[in-house]
Amino acid sequence: MNRYEGRRVLITGGGSGIGRATVHRILAEGGRVHAVDISEEGLAATAGRAAAEGRADRLSTAPLDISDEAAVRAGVAAAVGILGGLDVLVNAAGILRSAHTHHTPLDLWNQVIGVNLTGTFLMIREAVPALLEGDQPVVVNFSSTSASFAHPYMSAYAASKGGIQSMTHALAAEYSKQGLRFVSVAPGSIESGMTTGDGPGLPEDTDWSLFTKLAPALGQGFAGPQTVAGVVAMLGSEDGAFITGTEIRIDGGTHC
Repeated sequence: MNRYEGRRVLITGGGSGIGRATVHRILAEGGRVHAVDISEEGLAATAGRAAAEGRADRLSTAPLDISDEAAVRAGVAAAVGILGGLDVLVNAAGILRSAHTHHTPLDLWNQVIGVNLTGTFLMIREAVPALLEGDQPVVVNFSSTSASFAHPYMSAYAASKGGIQSMTHALAAEYSKQGLRFVSVAPGSIESGMTTGDGPGLPEDTDWSLFTKLAPALGQGFAGPQTVAGVVAMLGSEDGAFITGTEIRIDGGTHC
């Protein structure tokens, strides 16, 4: 399946988790990808796998802090130059921090909002001119099930993802007549750097009974990041051509 033959794709968060899985899925479908991430080590691992699979010629990478306005302006311009234009922007980069809300310092709140919500906005703002000149252009944003359902200790994260979801609707209306689609995915119960390892850094006195509603109905435990990558690939392709101004929840029925 080569739905991305000739398509030019910029993916944030391409150095780990769902972002990395999306890079490899779109490469597998014939696309040209420019992946950015704040982690150069993560990007090197992504590039290494692409090389091992014989797809290095269609992947370029660059470090980028999406919360830095000047860096985003330069980074998007560089990406458009490398790709020779832009058809798809995937805003997968994000961070998750957890704390009791009454113990949450302002700098933590601002960090989460700055990366997740403001970073997504900055990427979109800088990419829109190139996208409007692209072929069947689309932006795929990353919301979360936390935007609509309770995730304890994650108020900053939930606020950032709710903002992304609302922004996606507004942007879809604003650019609809110009043929630019905006959609979002809302993952939940997915294995990623956010949910494994250091994960969300839950408080030591976490009340785990509050998480009883966050277990997926399908399968055994969390799904792999490729589960989301497949949906992102559909949305950014011609198969998603009639989808805009909405979100797709990918959570194995956690919130059914």
